Amino acid sequence: MRELLPDGGLQDGYEVQRLVHDRTCAARRRVGRKIGLTSAVVQQQMGVTTPDFGVLFDDMAYGDAEPIPFDRLLQPRIEAEVAFVLGADLPARTVTTIDVLRAVDFVVPAIEVCDSRIADWDISIFDTVADNASAGVFVTGAAPRRLQDIDDLRGMEMNLTSGGRILSSGQGAACLGHPVTAVVWLANQVAERGEPLQAGEVVLSGSLGRLVDAEAGATYEAVIDGLGSVRASFTGSDR
Repeated sequence: MRELLPDGGLQDGYEVQRLVHDRTCAARRRVGRKIGLTSAVVQQQMGVTTPDFGVLFDDMAYGDAEPIPFDRLLQPRIEAEVAFVLGADLPARTVTTIDVLRAVDFVVPAIEVCDSRIADWDISIFDTVADNASAGVFVTGAAPRRLQDIDDLRGMEMNLTSGGRILSSGQGAACLGHPVTAVVWLANQVAERGEPLQAGEVVLSGSLGRLVDAEAGATYEAVIDGLGSVRASFTGSDR
C-alpha cells in the first residue's frame, strides 16, 4: 500500500481496511476485534511504534486444538494473547477502565495466527492496518474465567511451546502495561469511529511475547499462569 499511496498515513490505512471489508466481507459475520502491535518486542520485530486494530470474522475462529488448514494461510506467525469476551455493550463515548471491567463477561487464553498478504512481511504501519492488522485466524481456549477470579492479569506469565521447546515467553505487562489497558485503547479507537464494541464480541488483547513463525503439521500450546492453556494445531505440509 505504501507504494500505491506513498503519502498515506495511519488513518488512510484504516479507511482502506474499511473499504476492503465493505466490498469483500458481506457474507462474513463480524465476531470481534483484534489489537495488534501492543508489545514492545513485537513492535521492534515489525519496525513500528504504535498499536493497531483489525476485525475478526466468524470464519477466522477456531476452538482449542481444532485443526487449522495450513494452506489457507500465506506466511503465518503466531502469538499468545488474552481473549476478552464482552457481556455488555461499551459506550459510544470516551471509555474508561471501569467501563471495560464492567462489560467483560469472561476471559480465555488465545493464540492469534497473524498473516500478511504482503510478501516477506515487508510492512509499514500503513500496510498492516490496510491489511486488517495482519489478521489471519485465531484460537480460543475452552475454560472461561471471570476477571474477578484472576489474581494478577498484569503479572501472569506466558510460555508458548511446540514439541517441548519454549518458543516465546512474556507477561501480561508486555501488552501496553496491562491487557485491560489494551482493551480500553481499542474501545476508544472504535468509539471515535462510530463503531463501539458490542456484547458478544471477542477482543484479542495483543501479544504477550514475540511472534513465532508457524509450521505446517505442528501444534503450539500457550500456557498462561492463572488463566489456562490453548493449542493451535496445523494440518498439511510446508509448501
